[in-house]
Amino acid sequence: MTNQGADGVLSFRPFMTLFLLSIISSGAPVAAEPRYSWKRGSAGEALEQRYPPPPGFARVPVEPLSFAEWLRGLPMKSDGTAVLLHTGAQKGRQDVHAGVVDIDVGQRDLQQCADAIMRLRAEWLYSLGRKSDIAFNDTQGKRLRFSSRSKQDYPGFRKYMDFVFAYAGTYSLERELVAADVDDIRAGDVFIKGGFPGHAVLVTDVVANPATGEKRFLLMQSYMPAQDIHVLKNLASVDGSPWYSTTFGAMLVTPEWQFSRSQLRRWKS
Repeated sequence: MTNQGADGVLSFRPFMTLFLLSIISSGAPVAAEPRYSWKRGSAGEALEQRYPPPPGFARVPVEPLSFAEWLRGLPMKSDGTAVLLHTGAQKGRQDVHAGVVDIDVGQRDLQQCADAIMRLRAEWLYSLGRKSDIAFNDTQGKRLRFSSRSKQDYPGFRKYMDFVFAYAGTYSLERELVAADVDDIRAGDVFIKGGFPGHAVLVTDVVANPATGEKRFLLMQSYMPAQDIHVLKNLASVDGSPWYSTTFGAMLVTPEWQFSRSQLRRWKS
């Protein structure tokens, strides 16, 4: 039943309260923070709008509020934007990216390849209010938990992430993830070679051709030195499409690194 307020306008607060309580009691996650907390003002074109599926393909269904669904909504900078380093200078190679994600890189040489992937993963968890789940191992295997920090607001979160970037990397992240099958590739998976240096790229979106069963995927990376997170081109594509096929053979060749099929990894949860 609706209530009538003092201004004569019907109030739907009881309905809204019951609706929210039903969501909470059902166990569904409720976003406790802005969807993209670093973004101030209106978001630009989303990744899924910038990169439609190739002809004959459709996006693979994903769960609402999942990491995969969150990645599809990432705001993009305008088409043709250059990749900038943390110093503000342009990256030497401007021929490797198809687009630039509208997210800060920071002012220090910290948010490199694995760091950018951890940043996006943590941002997603932060947007859901799952602060106790934000944790990464350092290179010695020590668990670095955001919940142990005194500042739990967004500036505190960003300081925590810079701390993680300083003590974690491809070596530690590779050991946190579990092996995945390329034929079962999912958005949020990571191609990674742990080491000093190593490299990692994030599977950002996946589409499938229902007639043939073929899957294709987008890749995203930062690099050395720290630079804007960007969607990678597929330099082998004859039509200029950034989508990569799972039929790439023994080695996945990206503009600045190569990965074997066995180097695909997945988050444990």
